[in-house]
Amino acid sequence: METLTSHGRAGRLVATALGVGLLLAGTLLGLDDHFPFGPFRMYSTSPPANAPAPDTRVEGVDRTGTVIALGQDATGIRRAEIEGQQARYAADPDRLRQVAEAYAERHPDAPALVEVRIVIRWYGIQQGRPTGRWTDETAVRWVTIR
Repeated sequence: METLTSHGRAGRLVATALGVGLLLAGTLLGLDDHFPFGPFRMYSTSPPANAPAPDTRVEGVDRTGTVIALGQDATGIRRAEIEGQQARYAADPDRLRQVAEAYAERHPDAPALVEVRIVIRWYGIQQGRPTGRWTDETAVRWVTIR
């Protein structure tokens, strides 16, 4: 077994100090985008006990008026991708056209979608427990020009 040289020990100490320094700086000043050197707030915070809980979904309406759930199986687009880009969809609802196109690619024989919307279902919470009540909010809507 070989012994570590003084240069090797010094290198390991510098690397360890640098790692600890990045973790400390990330903990104090970092954002989720800095993970793993910044906090991942999804796991470090909780909502207030009486705050409604959101459940985001994407749905479409075809030309026959049928409402279709546009989840990953229907479009190939994960819900997290939609939620992560929701502000961009809100700023430019025409971007939802891509969801309609992804659906059409996977379902070429299905009636065309004339509307795609991002809907948030707000579940009522009271003292940390579900109330059984909810409200739906259409956060973003794209409608084809007919």
